[in-house]
This record gives sequence, structure tokens and C-alpha cells, in this order.
Amino acid sequence: MKSVAPGRSTSPVEVTNVSTHGFWLFIGERELFVAFRDFPWFKEASIRAITQVELPSPHHLYWPELDVDLAVESIEHPEKYPLVSQARSNPALSPTSRARKARAKSKKRSRAARG
Repeated sequence: MKSVAPGRSTSPVEVTNVSTHGFWLFIGERELFVAFRDFPWFKEASIRAITQVELPSPHHLYWPELDVDLAVESIEHPEKYPLVSQARSNPALSPTSRARKARAKSKKRSRAARG
């Protein structure tokens, strides 16, 4: 029995894997790795937000839930884009930050209720 080669991707861009170090994008016929150390605003993003990527043009990617625009070349050669690599992730988007704020609010309400 012979295996049949997979068909062409129906999506022009697709996230194929996510790890603790970054994620892989399949664009056309090539796969690129997006490292969180080079693109830190993705580090605290949900997998859902990361996988909702669009390819408005052959050399431009857009993540609508994160409002992030990237040139494909910046992923291929992050060293050419030093401002990208110095960006910091938004701690307000962190699940631990949101949980911490919710606990603090809850404690404040219970203190107020106790008088």
C-alpha cells in the first residue's frame, strides 16, 4: 500500500505548531519559525489569537485579535529589524496578571464588606 502525498494547503498561511519557544507558520511552500524572544508580544497571547493569522498580501501578515502587523521578511531576518527584537510583551495581557487583579479586587470587596 502506498501513501498518497498530501495535497496543497487551502490556506495561504497557517500556524502549524506552537511551543514554549515560539510557533511555526506555513506560508505558501515554506515554514518559518516565529521565536518569542524576537517577537515577544506573542508570548502571552492565546493560541487562538496566534492561530488567527491573515495574509493580506504575499509579504505581509496580520493578527487581528492582537492588532499585530509583520512583514514576512522580519520573520525571516529578525536581525535586520532591531526595534522588533527590543519590544516587550504586554503584562496586562498575561493570564497571571489578570488573575492577580481579580484576586486583589475580590480581597478589596471582602474587606469593604467586613467593615
